[in-house]
Amino acid sequence: MRHAQPSEGVTSNAVACWHTLLCAIAVLNLALWALSAVAVARGQAAIPAAADIASYVQLLLAAVYVLGCAFRSVLPVYDIPRVVLVDSPLSSVMVGRSVATLAELCFAAQWALILHRAALLSHSRFVQAVSLAIVPLIVLAEGCSWYAVLTTAQRGHVVENSLWGLSAVLVVAGLLTIGPHRLADLYPPMIVWCLGGAAYIAFTFLFDVPMYWSRWVADQASGRRYLHLAEGAVDVRRRRIVSYRWADWKNEVLWMSLYFTLGVWSSVSLVYASVALGMHRN
Repeated sequence: MRHAQPSEGVTSNAVACWHTLLCAIAVLNLALWALSAVAVARGQAAIPAAADIASYVQLLLAAVYVLGCAFRSVLPVYDIPRVVLVDSPLSSVMVGRSVATLAELCFAAQWALILHRAALLSHSRFVQAVSLAIVPLIVLAEGCSWYAVLTTAQRGHVVENSLWGLSAVLVVAGLLTIGPHRLADLYPPMIVWCLGGAAYIAFTFLFDVPMYWSRWVADQASGRRYLHLAEGAVDVRRRRIVSYRWADWKNEVLWMSLYFTLGVWSSVSLVYASVALGMHRN
């Protein structure tokens, strides 16, 4: 069995500070989720005659996502090169990718649920169709992610991130279709979601997808040997390279930082939106 391998023993202060910041953000995010739980409890107390199960489902889904992101903030993993910051069995790519998959499916389910409720209230067939498409698209994206991680072929990440970007396009289109006149209570967060969604779409297709494509092209040019799925399944369990070198992490810092902040905050915001929709219904 191959054990953890050090990477030249070089420690970057920038990487150390970034890791500390991620851990602090994880604590903040847990506190924000706790506040959303209070909001759900208060919302239910305001309408005792009609318990809103959907708000509790949103709260549970958000909990999985927030906890998953907190775990990955404390134990960051750069999947394909098997680079980690903490030398622990929990830092293995297998564990990290499994946690990420569960968390991201819950995040997708949050969006599907909120869009489905909004579609019913606004009588929008298009939004209802979008709500049904989101989770299958993300399931497919997760499959592409696992393919990339197991085989080390970056083209899987190209397709994965393209599917995430497409999902965001559908969500924003759905929100714009609803319009402020149909669900006035959700108008302010809908504006924020649309602006955030547009920024995410731009980031995905202008930065993320081209980055993974360039890596794929470089690997092809260098004649990289990719792993078979069975080989990769063994590799992600056994191999990890512990590194604090900036060169190893510099391309991951931006998207991870945004993911563990704005991504989590959007998840928590969906809990509050669900409470508002519950009150609107009643």
